Amino acid sequence: MASKTPAAEVVVGERAVRVSSPDRVVYPATDTTPELTKLQVAQYVADVGDGLLRAMRDRPVALERWPKGVLPGITLATGRPGEKADAFYQKRVPTGAPDYLESVEITFPSGRTAREICLTEAAVAVWCAQMGTITFHPWPVRRDDVDRPDELRIDLDPQPGTTFTDAARVAAVARELLAEHGITGWCKTSGNRGVHVYVRIEPRWEFGDVRHAAIGFARELERRDEQVTTAWWKEERGERIFVDFNQNCRDRTIASAYSLRPQPGAPVSTPLTWEELAALSDPRTLNLLTVPERLADGDPWEGIDDVAHSIEPLLAMFEEQGAVEMPFPPDHPKMPGEPPRVQPSRKNEANWTDAEA
Repeated sequence: MASKTPAAEVVVGERAVRVSSPDRVVYPATDTTPELTKLQVAQYVADVGDGLLRAMRDRPVALERWPKGVLPGITLATGRPGEKADAFYQKRVPTGAPDYLESVEITFPSGRTAREICLTEAAVAVWCAQMGTITFHPWPVRRDDVDRPDELRIDLDPQPGTTFTDAARVAAVARELLAEHGITGWCKTSGNRGVHVYVRIEPRWEFGDVRHAAIGFARELERRDEQVTTAWWKEERGERIFVDFNQNCRDRTIASAYSLRPQPGAPVSTPLTWEELAALSDPRTLNLLTVPERLADGDPWEGIDDVAHSIEPLLAMFEEQGAVEMPFPPDHPKMPGEPPRVQPSRKNEANWTDAEA
């Protein structure tokens, strides 16, 4: 009988984090990358710890855990009752957490509460990797006020028929629109085909206000660029870049900067300068093997916390556009002024009245 591989340790600052089954394959080999093991994933998290903390320090964080690896046939749980899956989201502090791990209480849209991991040091992130975490999903709030976001997130999602290059071009238009209002945007790859633009904001507004600011911005971006859509229903989006305004809702999260993604080749959601984004053709080249060296040369997001902006110009856009509400995600309760959650192709008198249209 083959002997079990002894556990390894990853040193992070003054702590040594134990990593069990260190040679377990998490990412199979691809044409451009070798097999990548659990120990390599944990060491990657340690190597990019400064960047992870810049993105997530003092934020509640949900974990996307793939304890058996990102292997063919393994699917991510969607949350349906009775569903069985080998990969899942962990929104509460896992059992067996180390004594140095800190947490904070958050409230879900349903009104239920939970204690969620709050990253205060890089060793916590490495321990999460030991628990099979691939992607970190931080809330856009800090633990001193979990009901008022300090980030606005612009998620540019390429639809079928569009590419990463299209999303990068639209991101540049978004940057210009923000700059017209004195707002600085910070860009990163999604780790897949999309682009994320982040704005640090003053923590003065509630989630609903920040979402309305995102809707106002998205509609103006759509007006300026024919390749942009704000259509919530996929059947209406066409071959355009969708601005997912609902990523600014309570309990909706985006992969953090420097998070690995569960895709072949271990791609990373990577902060870039705007010049780098314009020149990038294949975001898959930004992966577990290449990103630590980039960060060692400096983080493009180093100054992201220097200035916090007002969202009043974006809220003014929303009001000038008529303050028309958009559908919420399906896990949210029905909200005031929200249109029916019915696909346009299924519109009929039973579920959609003229007053609601």
